Amino acid sequence: MPKGKLMEAEARAAAWLRAWDVQDVHRTGSEGDAAGAEWLAGEAKALGAEVAIEEFALDRLDPIAAYLELGGERIAGVPVFDAPATGIDGIEGRLGSEIAVVELSPRAVYSGEFEMLRRAEGYRALVVVCAGEAPGLGLINAERFTAPYGQPALHVSSEVRERVLAVARDGTTARLVAHSRRSRAQAVNIGAVLKGRDSAKSPLVVMTPRSSWWQSTAERGGGLVCWLETLRALIGMPLERDVVFTANSGHELGHLGLDDFVARRPGWDKPGGADWVHFGANLGAAGSRLSLVSNTDELRTLGLAELTRAGQPPDDMPPKTHVPSGETRDIHRAGGRYLTLVGTNPLFHLPQDRWPHAVDVPAIARIAAAAAQMVLALSR
Repeated sequence: MPKGKLMEAEARAAAWLRAWDVQDVHRTGSEGDAAGAEWLAGEAKALGAEVAIEEFALDRLDPIAAYLELGGERIAGVPVFDAPATGIDGIEGRLGSEIAVVELSPRAVYSGEFEMLRRAEGYRALVVVCAGEAPGLGLINAERFTAPYGQPALHVSSEVRERVLAVARDGTTARLVAHSRRSRAQAVNIGAVLKGRDSAKSPLVVMTPRSSWWQSTAERGGGLVCWLETLRALIGMPLERDVVFTANSGHELGHLGLDDFVARRPGWDKPGGADWVHFGANLGAAGSRLSLVSNTDELRTLGLAELTRAGQPPDDMPPKTHVPSGETRDIHRAGGRYLTLVGTNPLFHLPQDRWPHAVDVPAIARIAAAAAQMVLALSR
């Protein structure tokens, strides 16, 4: 990309990221989630797209009281969103046995480790001491949000690790409170359809998640920049097939938005359905390593060529049999064809993931330029 155009792309990326960062937390069904939807729809319209808004319902979890009490000291926490709630008085028991304690990374959900621990017996409640790459509340996604399981569970910050583990070693009595209510709410997927010359051909879906636990500017921002830059590149271009853009809420709650998107389009996730390009988490996060994940040689070759041409070759290309995390895990398991870009992030799922320190704007601009060219090639 010529230097002048790259500078323009970086300026667009920076403006979009700044706008995203000021919208408050983007949890599904929250005010910040609604603000993000309104903003993204406005940006897509400004690019010339006809925007579609697809609503879906959920029973939003609203925490009322969430803390671990140790000897009269209350340590604030965040409920595990797919665990049952406690009453307002919580659960009292010996810490380390009746109230189990475990240290887990936000990525523990992807290995199945978290679910196995939660389904084990022998304790009445669970304290999750967050173990992200940086200190703080690195929350774990609620994969079973619609069907809570196990015992009541609470995240606490890694910053109280030593205090919690010391009490657990002593077996001192503690009280865990994870009291919440479920409120009927609405969330939305933001979409746009660019019609191709031959609508009988299988569609191409361009997808990115747009919800998260916090502001999540690096986690979500790079994918949103890729989504908008790809939309910008394709509008007005002659296309051979329909290209369907979707930016989904419900990511941190078991991919509720993707479930709704697919329910409206049966079979698109299966063999012979749509092709999928997924702009996943942490694209262009500061210090990120970029992975290109696909289950076909054709898409792997295309992705590698365009990222290399843009000056941002992937750091990793797992084998075609690799089961990805995020939304394309669901596509992979259903047998659909996909290309996913995803990165790492030292502030993953942490509230410190904010503009400007959490992002590498030039890297985001390069990845987005490559992403647009991938989709353009696949749409012809």
